[in-house]
Amino acid sequence: MRANLRRVVVGIAAVAAVALAVSLGRWQLDRAAQKEALAQSIQAQGGKSVLAASDILQATQRDVLVHRTVRLQGRWLAERTVYLDNRQMQGRVGFFVLTPLQLADSPAVVLVQRGWAPRNFENRTALPAVQTAHDLVVVEGRMAPPPSKLYEPGPSASGAIRQNLDLAQFQQETGLPLLQDLSVVQTGAASEGLLREWPEINVGVDKHYGYAAQWFALAALIVVLYAWFQLRPVLFVSKDPHVAREPE
Repeated sequence: MRANLRRVVVGIAAVAAVALAVSLGRWQLDRAAQKEALAQSIQAQGGKSVLAASDILQATQRDVLVHRTVRLQGRWLAERTVYLDNRQMQGRVGFFVLTPLQLADSPAVVLVQRGWAPRNFENRTALPAVQTAHDLVVVEGRMAPPPSKLYEPGPSASGAIRQNLDLAQFQQETGLPLLQDLSVVQTGAASEGLLREWPEINVGVDKHYGYAAQWFALAALIVVLYAWFQLRPVLFVSKDPHVAREPE
């Protein structure tokens, strides 16, 4: 009886483990399908017509503008430039330089992620040499969510050099009529002391397929182990009259 009960318990555990592994594998496949749809959406967005300031301001749903190409005219608000620390480009650590752009013929302001500049490791408070025009400029780039954030212990800092930038907080701090749900990633060749070799947007489809393969492989392994250690003795070993059976 004890042996039979043990086999039942092991069988139930094996079935549950296989079901869980298969379920997690299918979930990873679903996530991969979602990411593939996102990648196709990003590619489609980039192929649409170039946005102007009027398109952004008149949009009722600005989130649909993300990843669209944009061409804006305005003036830099250089005194409000923020340097996001500990950002990398070309394998080097430095700053992402963010400057608000006052749109031409409009009170609206949009934050522009202008590029990357190296830092001075001998003087960590020194700002990089970035040239900012005072006249009307034309900025080309792509619409993006607000700047990504890194881990930061404690409350967000203020001042020119920061770890992160929250647009709602920045608007309250500066009083600027800032678009809070979007920013612009400036593209083009290096200029003004800034590099713009932004990494390609990677939605991570491959990793989900890899995780799915691991879960399905685990399910198969459980089946093989269960068959070897539980079914094989019952089907083969126990039929040999010379092999003593396990006591009931």
